[in-house]
Amino acid sequence: MLRMSKMADYGTVILTTMVHQPERIQSAAGIAAVIRVPVPTVSKILKILTREGLVTSLRGAKGGYLLSRPPTEITISHIINAMDGPIGMTECSITPGLCSQESGCPVRANWQRVNRVVLDALDQVTLDQMIQPVAETVNISALRRPLPQTAPAMNRGINGEQP
Repeated sequence: MLRMSKMADYGTVILTTMVHQPERIQSAAGIAAVIRVPVPTVSKILKILTREGLVTSLRGAKGGYLLSRPPTEITISHIINAMDGPIGMTECSITPGLCSQESGCPVRANWQRVNRVVLDALDQVTLDQMIQPVAETVNISALRRPLPQTAPAMNRGINGEQP
C-alpha cells in the first residue's frame, strides 16, 4: 500500500489551516488548537516547513508563522517532499545505485514511469485546491479493481500444491 506519513498528512492539514487566513501571523499553539494536534507536534512540523521554505517564521512577541508564498504555488508534492523526503515508488525511482538488481531489472524503467505519473499528479494539486469542497465523496472500494483471473498453474503454492 502506498501511504504518506502522518507527519506529511499533518503538514498538509497545518498548511490548509493557514490558507484560510494567509495574511494573519499564526502561532503553533493557535494552529494546534484548531486542528487538535499537540503543540509540540505542530511546532516540529512548522520548523520543518520553515526549513523547507513553505512557511516563514517571524520572531518576537507578535511572531509566528506565515505561508512563504501564495497557496496556488504550494503543491501536495512540495509538502510530502518537505516532510518525508523525495517521493519514490521504489528506491531506484529516487536514487540510482541503491539496488544490486538495478542494472538487469526488467521493471525498473516502468517503476520510474509510474513514479513520474504519481509525482505529476501530486504536482497538480495545490493548497488552494485542497480547501475547496469536493462535489461528491469518493467511494474507495469503487476505485479498487478486481484482480484478474489467473491460470490454474499460477494458483499453485510454492511446492506446486493446490490452495
